Amino acid sequence: MAKDRKTPAARGSIIVISAPSGAGKSTLIKRLMAASPGLSFSVSYTTRAPRATEKNGRDYFFVSRKVFERMVSRGEFVEWADVYGHLYGTAHKQLQTAQEAGQDILLDIDVKGHQQVRQRLPEAVSVFILPPSFAELSRRLRDRHSDAPEEIERRLQTAREEIAHWPEYDYLVVNDHLQGATQALRAIVRAARFRRPSQAGRVEKIIGTFGG
Repeated sequence: MAKDRKTPAARGSIIVISAPSGAGKSTLIKRLMAASPGLSFSVSYTTRAPRATEKNGRDYFFVSRKVFERMVSRGEFVEWADVYGHLYGTAHKQLQTAQEAGQDILLDIDVKGHQQVRQRLPEAVSVFILPPSFAELSRRLRDRHSDAPEEIERRLQTAREEIAHWPEYDYLVVNDHLQGATQALRAIVRAARFRRPSQAGRVEKIIGTFGG
């Protein structure tokens, strides 16, 4: 039996991962997903146009601004944000469906999104990924050669602001070594599967067998 396979009748966990740009979050999430059976990725809604390689329902759910705003007014999102003129959000129904099916679901969202999720779904498990130092974060961003100098400075300033929110998270993982950081995330996912909210349904069935 796979080490990460969920105990039968367990309720799925919601796991939020946040990190400043350049901390290696995307790489870590890819490795975590590949190594964790029973873990699915939350697909966000967005109003921006799909890129050439993106597929609706796989990368994002692409909707019009009118549809998105209607979903906001109905309270259908657990978190949403306006990012450079485009709207992004996570639908509550998607998370609920996964949980009820015993499927753990991973959310890749920023600090502000996490604050919204924490308010609406306090049972969610949250992880903040940090770089080993500011100097290392700066080096990683510059070595990517994908952003103009002014964009790099903007990302570094945003990182300074985001990293101040580390006390709001349940777990902290420093990405100084990729393999070690991946193992830490896998351990967090496994631990989340045995928290009381995840196991309550199974335990209630066991308690029922005691009678009296």
